[in-house]
Amino acid sequence: MAVRNAFYAQSGGVTSVINASACGLIEAARSRPDRMGKVFAGRNGIIGALQEDLIDTSLESDAAIAALRHTPSGAFGSCRYKLKDLETHKAQYERLIEVFRAHDIGYFFYNGGGDSADTCLKVSQLAEKMGYPIQAIHIPKTVDNDLPITDCCPGFGSVAKYIATSVREASFDVASMSKTSTKLFVIEVMGRHAGWIAAAGGLASSEDCDLPILILFPEVPFEEEKFLAKVDETIKRHGYCSVVVSEGVKDGAGKFLSDQGLKDAFGHAQLGGVAPVIANLCREKLGYKYHWAVADYLQRAARHIASRTDVEQAYAVGRAALEFALAGKNSVMPAIIRKADDPYTWEIGSAALSEVANVEKMMPADFISEDGFGITEKCRRYLLPLIGGEDYPPYRNGLPDYVKLANVAVPRKLSGDFQI
Repeated sequence: MAVRNAFYAQSGGVTSVINASACGLIEAARSRPDRMGKVFAGRNGIIGALQEDLIDTSLESDAAIAALRHTPSGAFGSCRYKLKDLETHKAQYERLIEVFRAHDIGYFFYNGGGDSADTCLKVSQLAEKMGYPIQAIHIPKTVDNDLPITDCCPGFGSVAKYIATSVREASFDVASMSKTSTKLFVIEVMGRHAGWIAAAGGLASSEDCDLPILILFPEVPFEEEKFLAKVDETIKRHGYCSVVVSEGVKDGAGKFLSDQGLKDAFGHAQLGGVAPVIANLCREKLGYKYHWAVADYLQRAARHIASRTDVEQAYAVGRAALEFALAGKNSVMPAIIRKADDPYTWEIGSAALSEVANVEKMMPADFISEDGFGITEKCRRYLLPLIGGEDYPPYRNGLPDYVKLANVAVPRKLSGDFQI
């Protein structure tokens, strides 16, 4: 079998562990020079392939690649760009084939979420529809934890750990000030349609550390009077309250509370700013002094507090992607299969991209408490193993010692530019 090169790219919002998947893939490829050629990374995702802007990862030292395992964000640059339909936008795919053929690329690895799975599925069809042989493997990643089939998504466990920790720490702060000052703290977390990250805030309260925490899920329509009554009752009982609100919370009519009327590159509503909406509502209707915060990029960039489980799973799906490719698989995704909750055990399975692309996994109804403001014990059993363990990066001069790759460009072989 001829040795061919591979293309790897990162897509969508990055995470604190997506580079661990890149590390797993590249290290696995380097261990099989008899079967795998060079791994070329797309600079800024699939755009790097369309514009023939490739990075030669073989020029990075083994130590630099190993350091990706503890470095957050996307080492090669990411993008929000979704390939259009193959039949109506044939030029995009002809360009991909042109670039792949010029650099002898026979393997396509796309590291991202649901939209990335769709892109990977389309690329996997190039052999059948356009006569170019390529194997496309999707490497799962999303802090939203909304990919189907896989038990969890690499990137989520670390965000969940950060949010649970932050909510616990902030609640201690508010409790200490509540007698004469702040009585309400509101933190906004990511999650457009699925409330997995918001649910993680519920882990801040436990049997040995009981804290008054309310959660607003995208899956539960927001009812103003019911919410205000719950806040008022909670503060009167405990003296203070913390509220974890998902950016994707909607009213009874299905409108996002934080919809600014803007769209992102995938055509999704550009969200953000629901925390001050909720906080101001509580002040105006109930008169409580508040503070609010938006976790934003901090929650997905916080490699210093990453979950060891998450890091290990992110690395494992990267290695598994390479193994799938060498086994001749196409149009599949390595999936994490839970074997047991306690002790938590898991393995890597395989999921067909036709069953992953454009499918969102929401919070099950039995994961949300009956009143709609908390998590159930079943949800807690699911979440706790995913935040388990610590995997601290090395430190130098008091700060995390992260790697910045050289990212040397592969010499271009084609003339002309492709406009995206």
